[in-house]
Parts: sequence; structure tokens; C-alpha cells
Amino acid sequence: MFVAAGVPEENAAKTARAIVTSDVWGNPSHGLMRLPFYLQRITMGGVNPEATLKVISERGAITSFDGEDGLGHWQVWNAAELGVVKAKEFGISLISVKNSSHCGALGVYLYPALDAGQIAMIFTNGPAVMPAVGGNAPLLSTSPIASGIPSNPPMIIDLSTSAVARGKIATAAKAGGTIPEGWAVNAQGQPITDAKEALMGMLAPLGGAKGFALGLMVESLSAGLSGGALSRKVPDMFNPDDDTKPQSISHTVITIDPNDIGDSSSYEDFNALASSITETGGRIPGSKRVHPNNLGTGEITIAEPVLNDLNAWSAKLGLASI
Repeated sequence: MFVAAGVPEENAAKTARAIVTSDVWGNPSHGLMRLPFYLQRITMGGVNPEATLKVISERGAITSFDGEDGLGHWQVWNAAELGVVKAKEFGISLISVKNSSHCGALGVYLYPALDAGQIAMIFTNGPAVMPAVGGNAPLLSTSPIASGIPSNPPMIIDLSTSAVARGKIATAAKAGGTIPEGWAVNAQGQPITDAKEALMGMLAPLGGAKGFALGLMVESLSAGLSGGALSRKVPDMFNPDDDTKPQSISHTVITIDPNDIGDSSSYEDFNALASSITETGGRIPGSKRVHPNNLGTGEITIAEPVLNDLNAWSAKLGLASI
């Protein structure tokens, strides 16, 4: 579908892999449910299918890119791969991308660093949906953050700093359902439980003021650092009126090579930390996730409304139905 919409094959393949990975991980809110929105934005001009990563500046361990309004998935994957190369040379690296688009589940982009035995931290922003505690207007996006620690198995932190990822609300809205109280509020601070109303409302910060503070950090390390659009100016992919407008989303990838810090026992400590979780009855975050490059041949579940949308787009693009 992406190739038919004008995306070069290599970038289309990386984007498709990231989307399907989310479904395989059991996170459909960032999977194929989003594909029609991406295709619509490409068709209407909000996403540039032929975008490149244009170097803005490069100095030592730091590279800054202009994403030229392209799909965020392949752009963040390429940034993560470059981060690994630079971290091997400098011990640490920072890759920044501005003028990009939504990139799906951030945890996908931890794997280039994990494969290299490195630590990765990734930050991104999006349309404003989260108010300050006590505030009556959205200031920040869901402000997701991801980090991968190269233990065996890897420890993968991948979460939004809002009470819930907005994609979960979008999934519920697609099905015409409701959401739990506490996920979203209106301008008066009253809870919203209707999913469609909540999708255009405000999301509560995770853990109140602490969640907002973490979101503020994410916004600063993505849009603030790159000079890209702050969340209040980012068009909403779920709002059809914004389909013609580039999102100008920003991403930041920080990669650390443990071999340049401390001594050779770092990996032993990572493994000991992971083991201590299971030894005390806990579950290692991300331990059940499969590698994006090794998804296997199993099945995923696609909701009927999503399947209908995908088949409609297949017809528009001259492709066979699913």
C-alpha cells in the first residue's frame, strides 16, 4: 500500500515492519489501525512520501536531521541505526529529527542499539492532548518515552506519560465503545468515558503532576531540542481537517555504549538486575516482545472495522483485497 501511494520501497518496508510489529506485540492501537490514517495523509499532502533525511548539522557524536515531512517510522529507525554507529565511535550519540511524522510504537526503534549491546533512549512528541495539572487546555502530547537496556533478555521501557496512549482511545472509538474513567477529561476537568468524545478531548497525565513533569521533559528533549513544532502546533492525524497539514513532529534518539563507561561488568550488572525481577516474582518489561526483524509467521487479529478500511484503501490503490 505504501509503495502504491508513492513511498520508496526501502522506506515502505521499514514502515510496514514497524506497524506490523506493533500488532504482533499485541498493541493494535499503533498497528494496522493507523495505516488508513497514514495513507490518507499521504494522499492529502500532510505526509511527503518521497521525503529524505536532510542533514541540518553534524558535529562529532551529534547529528540533526530535517525529515522533510516524511513518515516517522523509517526515519526513527534510520536515526537509531546512525546512533549505534556514532556511539561506537564516541561512546554516546544524539540524533535529532524534526519536521517528521508519527512513528508508531517507540519500542520498535530500540533494537538497533540492543543488537549492538548498547543502551538507547528515545523521545518524541505529537499533537497536544495533555493539560498541565489544574490546566484547562492541552499543552503536551502523550509524550511517549522508550528505553532499552541490553540485558538478557533485554529490559524494554516503552510508555506514554499520559494516563493511557491515545491510540488505545482511538481503537475504542473505532469500535464505538467506551473507556474507563480517569483516562480523559474535558476542559472543565470532568471525566470523559465516550471514546469518540475522548479522542478529541484531553488525556489525563500519568500519576498526576509527576506524569506531566515527565511529559514536559519529553517535549523539551524532542521538539524543544530540535527546534521543531511544539505540541500545541502539531496537526492531529485523527482530525480530517488536518490531513493536508504536515505534523512537524520531532524525535530524539540517545544511544550509549556501556563499554566506554565503567568496567566490563556492566553487562553482568544488567543481567543481575533483570534476574532480580524474575527472582522476586516480577516480569521483565518487554521480555515477551519479539524482535522486529524476526516476527515469525504467526497470525494477528485485525478488528473488522479496521479490515474494512484496509480493503477500501486496497481498492483505491488498485490492490487486491486482504
